[in-house]
Amino acid sequence: MTQTTQVAVIGGGQAGLAAGYHLRRLGLDFVILDAQAEPGGAWQHAWDSLHLFSPAAYSSLPGRPMPLQMGEPYPDARHVVGYLTEYERRYDLPVHRPVRATGVHRDGRYLRVGTEVGSWRAGAVISATGTWWRPFRPAVPGRSDFRGRQLHTVEYRSPRNFAGQRVIVVGGGNSGAQIAADLAYDTELTWVTQRPPRFLPDDIDGRALFDVATARRRALDEGRTDTQGVASLGDIVAVAPVREARDTGLLKASPMFVRLDRDGVVWADGTRTPADAVIWCTGFRPALSHLAPLGLRGQRGRIATAGTRSVNEPRLHLLGYGDWTGPASATLIGVGRPARDAAREIAELLT
Repeated sequence: MTQTTQVAVIGGGQAGLAAGYHLRRLGLDFVILDAQAEPGGAWQHAWDSLHLFSPAAYSSLPGRPMPLQMGEPYPDARHVVGYLTEYERRYDLPVHRPVRATGVHRDGRYLRVGTEVGSWRAGAVISATGTWWRPFRPAVPGRSDFRGRQLHTVEYRSPRNFAGQRVIVVGGGNSGAQIAADLAYDTELTWVTQRPPRFLPDDIDGRALFDVATARRRALDEGRTDTQGVASLGDIVAVAPVREARDTGLLKASPMFVRLDRDGVVWADGTRTPADAVIWCTGFRPALSHLAPLGLRGQRGRIATAGTRSVNEPRLHLLGYGDWTGPASATLIGVGRPARDAAREIAELLT
């Protein structure tokens, strides 16, 4: 069965909900197609100790401030899931779930979104599927030889699952630092980073990061010198658990090993460190396989955009994948502005 709507939003996490809020305000007919069985997007799959970088007041989607979490200056992932669930209900957003988009195709004056339960024809499509569903694991020599456990950030939940074990955590970003700090007390931890870890000043949190990202985008738009944004400050937000593990000497980084063998990792000097588990905190790639039928990817695999709009398919907008689709657009506080701009452009296109 094929249904018709003005706008189809693919993804019901924070970016999809922000898009829905602005589409509703503009009076457009739309659907949100979410592959997840429950509200909350990727936040419902996060590890147990994950907290936001910012206070609740600076972690809100448009129109509805996030309420405070009692006893937690920085809300945890469960609180975020509750907030997104309530947000969806408050604005009566038309979310269909679980509905997984299998492909977006050109269909005359429409774009047709194929799913496992039917299809939707739409005058415009907003892709808001994020990156969580496409974890990146580097092709390190010997990875297939290792006999211990290997998992990615998306599969990590709690240090209880590794108590007393020898664990290698790979990654010098926020997830690597936070998971290493989580494991520092109950495991024999080795934290491995490609370069020496760069901690942001302890007083920097998501509020300042959003301001820095916005200032960079403004500078680029005005043709001024690239400030490098957040990257100029560091790679790791020093949230409380990371600070505590670092300051007590439990969070020390080693340079990247050269390969794995059956029992652990091998360093550049030939020495070996045995391991029971390797956790790859090595980032993500945009989850865009549903857009493959449109043939929009360039040489490096990225879809060219002007703001959120696809350069080569103006009926398509990409939202929430990082700075290339709006400054800080992969964050709760940052996605509202590009969502508003995308909705306005779509309204102009359709009228």
